[in-house]
Amino acid sequence: MSQSISSLARALSILESFSEDRPEQTLGQIVDETKIPPATAHRYLAELVKWGGLDRTGRGTYTVGTRLWQLGALAPKERQLRDVALPVLEDLFETTHEVVHLVVLDGSRALYVERLAPQSRRGAAVSSQVGYRLPLHATGPGKVLLAFGTPTLREAVLSDELPKMASGTITDPDVLRKVLSDIRTTGFVISRNEMTEGNASAAAPVFGKDGSVVAAISVVVPAVHPNLAGLAQGVRVAAAVVSRSLRQDGRR
Repeated sequence: MSQSISSLARALSILESFSEDRPEQTLGQIVDETKIPPATAHRYLAELVKWGGLDRTGRGTYTVGTRLWQLGALAPKERQLRDVALPVLEDLFETTHEVVHLVVLDGSRALYVERLAPQSRRGAAVSSQVGYRLPLHATGPGKVLLAFGTPTLREAVLSDELPKMASGTITDPDVLRKVLSDIRTTGFVISRNEMTEGNASAAAPVFGKDGSVVAAISVVVPAVHPNLAGLAQGVRVAAAVVSRSLRQDGRR
């Protein structure tokens, strides 16, 4: 039994070594990160590739496989949330023709669970992809989740380092505290050049049946967008529609 547990722990440590900062790794990088001996790591990697948890590229590196995404999609709460929200997200996308996100809280990070995007887009590249976990303080939806989240979460984030991601990232905890208070008052946030230079976003909260925040919806546009206030109101309406649907559906 102990050997099985040890084997499982090693396989999980390999999977956990992948992140938004390390979406593709060589065997050597995985060994450095996990401290598993190279021959043992190679054997586990072969099994994970065979199972579908990892893919091996033509360059000899490894990436997360589709099997993990399929399993992740089965998570009940996120799947139910996505099912309710997707029609509204699609309407928002058709209205704006810009990148639309559905984001949930994952520990102290913003987890992107849905992304609708045009095939081509002006402006800076969008940093987020489905499955990415980005800092709460540096993203529009992250700040929404932080503003309407628990006081314990807010104090934990505010007391920690606030890394600068772009020219507009809020790194002063007192300034961030004021912004979070404003978000709770207005019900939305507009961000510029905070996660990615040249981008702006509007984000608003989605509330569950018990009134707690369960997600945030955002639209990302070039920072020179002429009507961010109007965009924010549209996002706020979309989030309110999803909140009402969740209350009627009774799943969250």
